Amino acid sequence: MAGRFLNLFKPVARILPEIKVPERKVKFNEKIFWTALVLIVFLVMSEVPLYGISGEISDYFGGLRVIFASSRGTLMELGIGPIVTAGLILQLLAGSSLINCDMSKPEDRGLFTVASKVLSILLTAVQGGAYILSGMYGTDLGVIAVVIFFQLVAAGIVVMLLDELVQKGWGLGSGISLFIMAGVAQNVLWSTFNPTTGLFVGGIQQLLATPAANQTAFTLVDWTIGTQAGNYPSLIGFIATIATFLIIIYLNGYRIELPMSYAGYKGFRSKYPIKLLYVSNLPVIFASALFANVYFFSQLIWSTSNKSNSNFWLNLLGTYGVLDPSVSNNTEPTGGLAYFVTAPHNIQSVGADPLRALVYLGILVVFCALFSLVWLEVGGLGPEKVAKQLMDSGMQIPGYRRSGRPIEAILKKYIPVVTVLGGIIVALIAGVADFFGVFGSGTGILLAVGIIYQYYELLMRERAAEMYPAFRRIIGE
Repeated sequence: MAGRFLNLFKPVARILPEIKVPERKVKFNEKIFWTALVLIVFLVMSEVPLYGISGEISDYFGGLRVIFASSRGTLMELGIGPIVTAGLILQLLAGSSLINCDMSKPEDRGLFTVASKVLSILLTAVQGGAYILSGMYGTDLGVIAVVIFFQLVAAGIVVMLLDELVQKGWGLGSGISLFIMAGVAQNVLWSTFNPTTGLFVGGIQQLLATPAANQTAFTLVDWTIGTQAGNYPSLIGFIATIATFLIIIYLNGYRIELPMSYAGYKGFRSKYPIKLLYVSNLPVIFASALFANVYFFSQLIWSTSNKSNSNFWLNLLGTYGVLDPSVSNNTEPTGGLAYFVTAPHNIQSVGADPLRALVYLGILVVFCALFSLVWLEVGGLGPEKVAKQLMDSGMQIPGYRRSGRPIEAILKKYIPVVTVLGGIIVALIAGVADFFGVFGSGTGILLAVGIIYQYYELLMRERAAEMYPAFRRIIGE
């Protein structure tokens, strides 16, 4: 039976909007259609501005928006942030046994999904309200503030249903993964070919423009390594984007393979792979979400209680300076914790303050290593649980008696080391990539490569199952 916590959501389950699981087998071409339709709706929402917003608004998160598939001042203002945060909170609670949930039981799985949806809606409301109170959309909004709030909540519910539509079997993969991949691809293409600020169009136009027409001199050095303000993408950033893609693709295929054999089939041997990126990109996602919240709440506290940067204790959390008084609340961190958890834009920014870059990279590496170890236990990827799974599937290590202890002992030599090393590697890739000004941010590229690889495997399985129906039974569908 479900735990007391999950039972609290039983009454709410009846009134929540829900996408039904298909009662028939959805064909491959139909899945492609629904996946494409969901993607189109997401892209349209990313371009529709929120009603009631006038003039320019500040951008709190900048590059972090790529990770959360959000778009400033549009219906996708909050992106997938509340959904991802709700899912991570519940998974951490379930994995640490703070709430009782047996995913092998349909009732528990259903209540877990309901709890995730309720928490997503609550976090959407909380985050939307915080955005309005922070003055992001201006002050003295009056009734318009209520209109903006309900737009954000409604858009959050639509995004949640789009993700559910894909995950319930109507589409391919996960809606969240699809949105992140689309956001990264859009950012890379826009940074490259944008007619006003793109590298190969807008950047060259600025380079050829006279200083009088351009108001500020845009030099070949700026085009090559980027401006300190980060207004334009750079040639080095473009090269670094391609290099980062290739490095991540290579590392995703790097693994240690342990020889295994099946107890019931003598002579039949296999290998158990332990990937270098054992916990994938989850550590850098957790770290980025933590840094984003530090940035947001420090900015909120600064805008309401410390605009003069005169409070010593609040200055430790973050100090800010106004970039452009004509733009509502257009600020950037100038000191405190918020300053050191924000990545420099490019090489010029790193050169202007190398201490900030080193501290940021150090904090990112430490948190990614810690989050890797935490997720190792919470996510059920530890040596003990993996050894039990291998035993239950009838596998053993050649030369050892069939017992969980030898398998666990050998796994303990590899998994913890690989986990920490993988966390450090993804942190270094994400941090250093940002220093070179990669398009779509280092974390965004990490996520995009992982998602593209997952979709490639999924498409191959779906296509094989469509062509050879007997294969569907082998892969357990």
